[in-house]
Amino acid sequence: MSDTVEAPAPAPAPAAEDDFIALATQHEQAGRLEEAQACIERALEKSPDDARAVHMAGVLAFRAGRREEAVRLMERSLTLGPAKPYYLRNLCEIYRLLGRYDEALNVGEAAVKSDPRDPIAFLNLSVLHYARRDPEASLDAARKALAIDPQMPGGHFALAEAWLLQGNFGPGWEEYERRFRLKGVPKLMPKDEPPLWDGKPITNGRLMLIADQGFGDCIQFGRYIPWAARRCGELVIACSREMAPVISQLAPGAVLFDRWEDCPESLAHCPLSGLPRLHGTNLATIPAEISYLHADPKAVATWAERLGQLAPPRGRRIGIVWAGRPTHNNDANRSIALKALAPICDLDGVTLVSLQKGPPQTQIGDYFGRAPLINLGPELATFADTMAIIDSLDLVVSVDTSVAHLSAAMGKPTWIMLPHACDWRWLLERTDSPWYPTVRLFRQSGHHRWAEVISTVADAIAGRERPSPPQASSRPRAAVPASAGVKPPSATPAAGGQKRSRLLSSSAASALRDAPVPLGRGPSRTR
Repeated sequence: MSDTVEAPAPAPAPAAEDDFIALATQHEQAGRLEEAQACIERALEKSPDDARAVHMAGVLAFRAGRREEAVRLMERSLTLGPAKPYYLRNLCEIYRLLGRYDEALNVGEAAVKSDPRDPIAFLNLSVLHYARRDPEASLDAARKALAIDPQMPGGHFALAEAWLLQGNFGPGWEEYERRFRLKGVPKLMPKDEPPLWDGKPITNGRLMLIADQGFGDCIQFGRYIPWAARRCGELVIACSREMAPVISQLAPGAVLFDRWEDCPESLAHCPLSGLPRLHGTNLATIPAEISYLHADPKAVATWAERLGQLAPPRGRRIGIVWAGRPTHNNDANRSIALKALAPICDLDGVTLVSLQKGPPQTQIGDYFGRAPLINLGPELATFADTMAIIDSLDLVVSVDTSVAHLSAAMGKPTWIMLPHACDWRWLLERTDSPWYPTVRLFRQSGHHRWAEVISTVADAIAGRERPSPPQASSRPRAAVPASAGVKPPSATPAAGGQKRSRLLSSSAASALRDAPVPLGRGPSRTR
């Protein structure tokens, strides 16, 4: 939540040209980070032990994504003089992002004690408590932030996430409507018309739905499209070309468009993520008819034949995805490297099918697990291809990405490996999901404890018994390229560092190419 790491409010124009800290503050607040960096470097040249300059250098390091450096600088600023409350508040947020929750709590509580009128300090505490899976404490801190600044969008969104995490959907959906007011989130539409739909029937007019947020969000909330279609005379939907194969299944006959200039006139509009509120969804009334997405039979036949050529004739076929979109606000916590899946990759009696897209596919070049691994990622042109392959699998194992949503919406057994601070939609403690009856959730007991989750998944695949250690004569198998024959070649194990970054071919956040759908801490969740 980068908007909660801030310098103090910019001062008026500096009284002297050499007031580089004030200039850096003004540039940082305006988003001119290079200019701010240049100013703070000049300030540090003159006064290397100035606590304000050192702390501002930490803020700029954070803005540039250098979190460890930011921590070092901010911690140092605390040693150079009396700690200003906003030093503590900012450090709280960065400790949280690094998973150092106890330290974050200490400095966060010190921040609100030092300045009990700082709403951002309380908001940072609220976000921290959410990450610690303590929604009641998160709600308390958010309420205190809003008592100081009732219009604070982040405070309202913190209430929304905590209530939704608890399954308290009524007030949660109401506060969730504030998500488009968060700092840095662009408007949903390029203009304010037509008005937001109130959920009442439109008997003689057109309703426009907008497939907002990430691909996973569109798949999850797409289940409400038939409900909305029954309440209007005609339906049009703004969605990306990537989502068209999915959305078209849920809205037969609806007009789909991906550029605002092609937008038909409508009487009202609504984002897909706003439909649960209008529907009045609670835990007992989630539309969970599974499956509500289906693969094209011809595509299924084509891909089934392809898999039959590549996969060994026996054993279970398990689709895997280990990384999501790197620009996702929680990607550092939700994505892993392929090598982390070693306990799964070393199982007998399974064939792994990579559904991974983007640069993480290159990690397959260093794969030498016992289980054959078929890399179909480069051949997945659309979600229609992905659905057709999933149809031929026995199980999909994934981190929290759109592929998990896609598989679950198809009714395929889907095991999702969650980060400790998971998204609200997966609720608390549950191993199942009211959104997807065929989903099984695997949770961490603490921050970044992926090993325990992956080990549990491997045990479950193996019938809850740990696979026997490989014999000395066993030779692990290399990945099977899409052009290879039926049997994967043997290879000597090879060590290698894998990259974790991931970029997909197009942006899930851009439902309309010339008018991006909002990104930000709140709205964009899954891809």
